Amino acid sequence: MAMQSGDRVRRIAVRHRSPTSDSYRAARVKSLFNATDEQATRFDLDADLDIEDDAWRLGVIVGPSGSGKSSIGARIWDDTPLYVGEGWPDDAPIVDAIAPGDDVDAVTAALSQAGLGDVPAWLRPYRVLSTGQRFRADLARILAERPARVVVDEFTSVVDRQIARVGAAAFAKSWRRGTGQAVLLTCHYDVLDWLAPDWVYDTATGTFTRGSVQLRRPRISVEVRLGGWGLWPLFQPHHYLDVGPMIAAKVYAAFIDGEPVAHLGVSTRGLYFRTRAGSRTAVEARAARLVVMPEWQGIGLGTRFLNHVAALQYAGKGVLPGRAMTTLFHTSHPHLCVALRQDPLWRQISAALHGVNKQRSRDSIARTRGRVADAGYGGHFRAIQGFRYYGPPA
Repeated sequence: MAMQSGDRVRRIAVRHRSPTSDSYRAARVKSLFNATDEQATRFDLDADLDIEDDAWRLGVIVGPSGSGKSSIGARIWDDTPLYVGEGWPDDAPIVDAIAPGDDVDAVTAALSQAGLGDVPAWLRPYRVLSTGQRFRADLARILAERPARVVVDEFTSVVDRQIARVGAAAFAKSWRRGTGQAVLLTCHYDVLDWLAPDWVYDTATGTFTRGSVQLRRPRISVEVRLGGWGLWPLFQPHHYLDVGPMIAAKVYAAFIDGEPVAHLGVSTRGLYFRTRAGSRTAVEARAARLVVMPEWQGIGLGTRFLNHVAALQYAGKGVLPGRAMTTLFHTSHPHLCVALRQDPLWRQISAALHGVNKQRSRDSIARTRGRVADAGYGGHFRAIQGFRYYGPPA
C-alpha cells in the first residue's frame, strides 16, 4: 500500500498479493474456467479522494462486495482502524456500557438519536439484542463517544432496508451536530439519499463526487387516523411503561404506506381556575401513550406526530369537534423532554423528580369501595415532566 497527499487530494493505492495454489481442486478450477494465477493472486486499486481538509463531516464509500471498500477505509487515516461492534460486556446493559464515564442523559440522548428509543432495550446486554438493535446500539456508542475520526465498515449491511434507511438518516442528522469526521463503507446505494453525505466515492466506477452531490432525503408521507385502542397490543411492547389503554380516550395512529408506525392516546380533562370575574371551568386535551415503532425512530417522526395531533385539538378539529383546546402531555423520556423544552409550541409546566405518597389515594379508594389491602395511585419513582401545547406564538 502506498498513500500520497496533495493540497486536498489523498491518493490511496491498494496492492493485495496472495500465494498461488497447486492443489488438485485449484488446478481443476483454473482448467475449467481458464483462470490464471494473475487473476487469483493480485488485486490493485488506486483511489483519489478529495478529503484533505476539515470542511466535511460525513463521507461514504459505496460499491459492490469485493470492490475494495474495506481496503480503502482501512487506509484513509493511519491512526484510525475500522470500527467494529466489539468490546461490549456480556452482562451489563447497554446504557451502562456506552460511554461509562459520561452523564447518563448524554447516553440516553445518543440512544434516542441513533433511533434506539425503546427504553426496555436500554436495560439489556448487547448480546441479547436483535440485529437491528445492535446496529443502532453501535451507532449510539459512536455518537456518545464522539471520536474525532471514525470509519464504519459494513454500514447497514446486516439490517433490513427500512431500518437501514431510517437509521442512516438518524445517524447523519446527529453526527453533523458535532465536529468529527465519519466515513461509512456500504454496498447499498439506497442509503445515500438518506445520508446526504458531503462526498461519495464509488468503487464500482472509480468516481469521486464532492460538493456537487445533489442528494436530498426523501419525503415521507404520513396518514393520521382517529380510532379506538385496537392497535395498542402492537405498540404496547415498545412503551416504557407496562400500562393499558387510557380510560375514555381515543387514539390517533400514524400510517406510512398502510403500516402503523406511531400511536397516541388523547382524552379530555376539566380545568378549574379563578379570574377577577369569578371561577370558571374549561376543558383541555390530555395526550399519553406516545409510541413510535422501532424501525421509524430517530428521524423526528414522534415529535412531528405529537405536534400534529396537538395542533388538531388547538384548532377545534380533535376529539371534541368544534372545541378548541390546549393539550397536556407528560413524559419521563429524557430526550423527548429536551425536544419539547426547545419547541416554541410547548411550555413546560411541571417537573416531579420524585415519587408521591399513596396514602391519600388509598384513603379515597377506601371511602368509595370499602376496605382494601394495598391500593392507591402514586408512589412511583419516575421523573415525570409535564408540558402544555399553546400553539404558535402570537
